[in-house]
Amino acid sequence: MSRQALLTCLAIGALSSAPLAQSGYVPVRVYDSARGAVTDFEAMLADIARADVVFVGEQHDDRNTHRLELAVLEGVARRRTDAIVAMEMFERDVQESFDHFLMGHTSEDDFLRVGRPWPTYATDYKPLVDFAIASNWPVIASNVPRYLATNVSRGGFDALSSTSDQERQWFAKQLVCPLDDDYFKRFAEAMGDHPSASGVDAPNVASARQSLERFYDAQCLRDETMGESVAVAYAAGTASGKSPLVIHFNGAFHSDFGEGAAERARRRLPGKRVIVVSVLPVTDLDAIAPDAKERTRAEYLVYTVRQ
Repeated sequence: MSRQALLTCLAIGALSSAPLAQSGYVPVRVYDSARGAVTDFEAMLADIARADVVFVGEQHDDRNTHRLELAVLEGVARRRTDAIVAMEMFERDVQESFDHFLMGHTSEDDFLRVGRPWPTYATDYKPLVDFAIASNWPVIASNVPRYLATNVSRGGFDALSSTSDQERQWFAKQLVCPLDDDYFKRFAEAMGDHPSASGVDAPNVASARQSLERFYDAQCLRDETMGESVAVAYAAGTASGKSPLVIHFNGAFHSDFGEGAAERARRRLPGKRVIVVSVLPVTDLDAIAPDAKERTRAEYLVYTVRQ
């Protein structure tokens, strides 16, 4: 073998053993529910950039979903500079520590020691926080502290009566949680809890129903708190005479069908334009065909290949 041929073989071998760079491309189809047609991702971004509030509903365990969430922030930043990022993934009681980190007064490690980040923070949510910091955007910890929600799931709203004045700042002042609307029905179905008198004695039915209602109270506490957090952030952003865009990231159940936290924000922001985006990981992008019911899930259905 000639020297040149040997060098060529060695070069090919080196290339074949080198790790492949990850593609930045995210497969996506965007469905505009109002128009009843597939649209362009950039067209969606142009529309939501004109809104007052956007709820981005995610599937927590999907990598492409989180990459698209960063793309949403990047697309908004190309169109306006006055956004506010709000996140279910952080709880209100860590906001002061969060602010010190955002302002550079403390390190990220110091904040994460007290901030109770979700286990996937580094891969899924740090890119969103980093982008907000680079864009000089506030980041709002919108959720209720977990232990308060847990207390409500065990003892109902009576569990909040013994909270301190400080703790009362960590959950919504107004709690509207009807047990006869579509959201409660959807929650009950998701819980797989349908107490029925058929074949079950009355005390067990009553106990199952009470358990379901208390879990729903905890869910509603989260939704009301996130909705209030969004409304408060929007109001604070208007103090300078501007009209900011609040972008809230949450599990899709909290905003799908305009319910949950999205409905609670709308109630507190009458006349403001609130858009719901639902990111839906699927196995086959070419097979999507949302029916009439599915189109009520969100103003924009963002389908991506599940990863």
